[in-house]
Amino acid sequence: MELDLIEPLQRAIDAENYRKPTPIQARSIPPLLEGRDLLGCAQTGTGKTAAFALPVLQRLAATVADEALLPRALVLAPTRELAIQVARSFETYGKNLELFGVTIYGGVNEKPQIEELKRGVDWVVATPGRLLDLMGRGFCDLSKVEFFVLDEADRMLDMGFINDIKKVMKVLPKKRQNLLFSATIPDDIVRLSKSFLHQPVRVDIAPETPTVDKIDQSVYLVEKRAKRKLIVELAEAQNVQCGIVFTRTKHGANRLTKRLNKAGISAKAIHGNKSQNARQKALKALKDGEIRLLVGTDVAARGIDVDDVTHVFNFDLPNVAEVYVHRIGRTGRAGRRGTAIAFCDESEREYLRDIEELIGEKIVVVDGHGYPTASSEAPHSGQPRKAGKRRSSGSKKRPRHVRPSKWNT
Repeated sequence: MELDLIEPLQRAIDAENYRKPTPIQARSIPPLLEGRDLLGCAQTGTGKTAAFALPVLQRLAATVADEALLPRALVLAPTRELAIQVARSFETYGKNLELFGVTIYGGVNEKPQIEELKRGVDWVVATPGRLLDLMGRGFCDLSKVEFFVLDEADRMLDMGFINDIKKVMKVLPKKRQNLLFSATIPDDIVRLSKSFLHQPVRVDIAPETPTVDKIDQSVYLVEKRAKRKLIVELAEAQNVQCGIVFTRTKHGANRLTKRLNKAGISAKAIHGNKSQNARQKALKALKDGEIRLLVGTDVAARGIDVDDVTHVFNFDLPNVAEVYVHRIGRTGRAGRRGTAIAFCDESEREYLRDIEELIGEKIVVVDGHGYPTASSEAPHSGQPRKAGKRRSSGSKKRPRHVRPSKWNT
């Protein structure tokens, strides 16, 4: 792999049996080694952590640390899980370097984190809340930071961290290298990037769309008020033991979770208003089989990786077609078949059209379910269609499934 990485990093990479960089790594590492700012658009799982961890470690190793061993690199992450994952990558790739770091996040005893800071560290990976707390009490001095990474910036903003981010950036040295990574680049991310990135290199990696070949898709055209009764019936009829339900709002997730539990279907909600500890417990409960359904919003559910998920319910259809494909990609894994069931009310008909255009298929419409259907003309004829039927030649084709690269940390 020709990325001009120093020998200690190459040895660490070889030890992990990584041979080929992913697109985000191949396009990001060279300009980062040159000291350029960077705006990267890439999904979780594309290898973006290594894309910034490797060049940051190399540049840290090339400079002399301050005698006080104050942090020279700072990575901000939205959640404890992501912070731990990023820190683990820094430790793995930097194991042959004389560099030290600490992971800072809430929900755990702060004393070990404070002790590490007192001993001196080269890099810090942190969530905003705990970092600001330690900064405010004088335990974390960021006056020597040379490299600043904002990871999963869109999720940061969705979770309400924009003011915390600004508070952190306000105390950082003016002269530093800045990196921003985000799964999407909406207008608010563009505005944020312009506020601190200097003539950045922009790297856009198209999302790797999960194949839908092993997922049985269907849609129920049903009035909004009937959705909660319908999902209870389906969860029981199909004996769902490990499923994920996507809602549009946090309030909707809470309300649906209460309804499911009241009906005897064990469920937990996962969204931005839940504490990190509560989200972790909910995910563990699904993995351990303690609950049958995890109900959540897209933001909170991002990064959920459970191979045993058999069903994905789109209780509310997303207004972005690509989101639907990523939602249903959480089932049908490890060679198993999966089931994706969508509910579509009158207000969501346009979303359904967009989804079908993206995947290049008509989704099977389930008729005769006995629940009220919205009165407006549906985008379908009302007859079930065979999954896989193509649109006319003038429509978009299904995105080609791209096999993930081996080097995907």
